Amino acid sequence: MMAAMLMARAGVRTVLLEKHADFLRDFRGDTIHPSTLDVMDELGLLQSFLERPHQEVTTLAGNLGDTLVTVADFTHLPTRCKFVAFMPQWEFLNFLAEEAKRYPAFTLEMQARAEDLLWENGRVVGVRAQTPEGVLDIRARLTVAADGRESVLRRRAGLEVIELGAPMDVLWLRLTKHADDPHQTFGYIRGGRIMALIDRGVYWQCAYVIPKGTLAELQARGLEAFRHDIGAIVPFLAQRADEIASWDDVKLLTVRVNRLREWFAPGLLCIGDASHAMSPIGGVGINLAIQDAVATANMLAEKLLQGDVSVDDLRAVQRRRESAARITQTLQLFIQSKIIGRVLADGRAPFLRRLPALLRMLPFLPRIPGRLVGLGFRPEHVLNLSIR
Repeated sequence: MMAAMLMARAGVRTVLLEKHADFLRDFRGDTIHPSTLDVMDELGLLQSFLERPHQEVTTLAGNLGDTLVTVADFTHLPTRCKFVAFMPQWEFLNFLAEEAKRYPAFTLEMQARAEDLLWENGRVVGVRAQTPEGVLDIRARLTVAADGRESVLRRRAGLEVIELGAPMDVLWLRLTKHADDPHQTFGYIRGGRIMALIDRGVYWQCAYVIPKGTLAELQARGLEAFRHDIGAIVPFLAQRADEIASWDDVKLLTVRVNRLREWFAPGLLCIGDASHAMSPIGGVGINLAIQDAVATANMLAEKLLQGDVSVDDLRAVQRRRESAARITQTLQLFIQSKIIGRVLADGRAPFLRRLPALLRMLPFLPRIPGRLVGLGFRPEHVLNLSIR
């Protein structure tokens, strides 16, 4: 959506395909990072954007057993907004769609599921989509695949995926939020279990972390045991765990960390999760995807106005964005291996035991993860391309 809006803003005729009838998908990431808010500011949209329902978080805290620690501090970032905005993703998408429709070059096709690529002489020249009215072929000088970690288009292009592994999966569920609930805690680690909470205003979106591939074992123990586990990790939710009426209320996110060896084929570019699926650690996948979109528009819009883009042009986008994705994935893999994997395996992670004392000695430390999460590596800025 961001890439399409920026392309249309620059005058590039752009068609965006969305396979659903609306954007009301639940259990998507909700984090809008300070670097993304800077992009909204550069577009002149920040004030109206922040009028949408959201929560602003200046620090992220974790509860290690019964010890509360601040793990990320965004208040010192060199950004316009020194907070992470938690906004339901459908709000974000609807906002961008409304803004994009202001540009004559933008077209949004809902209920249009991209199913295949159109090829001519070894080059991608568009997509074939399925709509309620039937098959829709759209020809394009550039096809941008932003269709996620299970990307159909990258599979159709035969692009090689490098799997990096993950020791965990995540179960998403929602529980009612009360006015007197603690607000300063984001993550809980207790008794070999991990759970994160996202404030959705009237309810908590809960991420219950489990060892990779163990959902069937958890279900075999029964729903009542699962409810008990939730109360054991987050005591103030114990009386609300009965709101989980069946396993249908629990959604599995199969965590995958991978990346493409090459993000492109002639006439095709993959961005976001389609090119580098991130771990949910830090909620940085959305931020990286948006930075990819900004770089794509910055580097390719003028070239598309002048004619086709070459393979070298597409390779240049990958070269600019790949290092940020690789470094972020390396950090995520380290955290998965040294902290999350150990907690899930035996309930112990030596670093976590030392963390409270370390933070007392070096109180500035939360600024480091604050910068890594809030800004990331190589944040992008919107070029002042003429609006057409």
